[in-house]
Amino acid sequence: MLQGRIVAKTEAVVSPDECIPNLPIKIPDTMKYPKVDAMINDAEKLHAPPRHIEWLHSIVRVFLALVVIANAVTPTAQLSALAPRPWARRASHSESAAKYPEKLSAEEFARLVNSLSEEGGFFRSDNFTSNETSYLHVVSKLHQLGASGGAYIGVGPEQNFTYIAKIRPKIAFIVDIRRQAIIQHLMFKAIFNMASTRAQFLSLLFSRSIPKNKLPKADAPVVDIVGAISDVQPDEHTYKKNLAEIRKEITDKFKVQLSEPDISSLEYVYRSFRTDGLEIGYRVDGRRADWFPTLRELILETDQTGKLGNFLASKEDYDFVRDMERKNLVIPVVGDFGGKKALAAIGEYLKKNGYTVTAFYVSNVEQYLFQGLVFPDFVENVRKLPIDEHSLFIRAYPNQRYMHPARIGRHMITTLLQQMSVFISDFDEGRYLSYYDLVSTHYIAGENPPR
Repeated sequence: MLQGRIVAKTEAVVSPDECIPNLPIKIPDTMKYPKVDAMINDAEKLHAPPRHIEWLHSIVRVFLALVVIANAVTPTAQLSALAPRPWARRASHSESAAKYPEKLSAEEFARLVNSLSEEGGFFRSDNFTSNETSYLHVVSKLHQLGASGGAYIGVGPEQNFTYIAKIRPKIAFIVDIRRQAIIQHLMFKAIFNMASTRAQFLSLLFSRSIPKNKLPKADAPVVDIVGAISDVQPDEHTYKKNLAEIRKEITDKFKVQLSEPDISSLEYVYRSFRTDGLEIGYRVDGRRADWFPTLRELILETDQTGKLGNFLASKEDYDFVRDMERKNLVIPVVGDFGGKKALAAIGEYLKKNGYTVTAFYVSNVEQYLFQGLVFPDFVENVRKLPIDEHSLFIRAYPNQRYMHPARIGRHMITTLLQQMSVFISDFDEGRYLSYYDLVSTHYIAGENPPR
């Protein structure tokens, strides 16, 4: 077995106080985040299931507890059967025989963006950046589990680029329910297309022109690049010129036509990056709270050994992501994880072209699927994806209400892995009655900090 922790929840009842198993651990009051809790409470008011559903869940839990007492299931046996194998991921027969296209035409890229997408939905936040400071904690575990090649699926903004850089997939799909998020990814794609270096990428992203005599070299440390960007102010003329070029890239080179709302979204997103610069972050209801990390902090975040790992931290990682973007192999799609079209259509495309899913970064979207009572629909969509025993979920669990056993230090988010085949098996066995059941059953934790 690998060095990493592969954890199954204990199901044997050891005391009368634990007659209902698998209940989450309540965070002590001294460890709560009051403002975050208030925001979560607001969200739950919008998405909470009816009270009779909650009572039904409680009754089912009690019933399962009685079943556990009668059968005394041994978790060790489950671990042995479900633990990932310690060898590198092997390509499936169809994958090894497939000849993946080196690139997609602009016409094919635009066709996939449009044909795979669903109607956009609403979400309260502006996900200009990730809010997950623990996103690097599973990178070494991904490598140990042989997560490389194949197809990558993700959600959200720039953290996808880091996972793509580390996994080195053959193709990637970014699926988000918000149309604005897809417009933002088209903006990123245009900037990748225009920027041959990391310094140029940040310069274009923030509308800040670095003087030529201070422009960092292509292989400069990312700290120097961030410092160079910090020393210059945005320029309105540069902003307008860049925005026009980005829009032209999207419509003329990528062949994606923008509606008037799309154009407004593009201007809103790009101006936000111009205004906030490296201090831009995740916003809820139009504001960035102090507890959300800035993009500066995310770029300079390290793994548990103190090593930088953001896609902008190395020239090689940036070049790989840029190359995929320029070859039209990172495809943004408007889609609901529990919807009828996007994920199913992506699964059909991947099967038709001989791809197997290597990693699916879901962040904490499943939390909202549970709240909206559509989690089973997501499971059915996952069944339609081409997976094997090595395919992995990457999850981000927020520690606001209940603290995850794998929580590390200052990080409000715990990043976890899980085998996708185990996920389906556990669901079929009725193990997931809540979001916490999901994230605390047969999870694979990231690296612990060295002592």
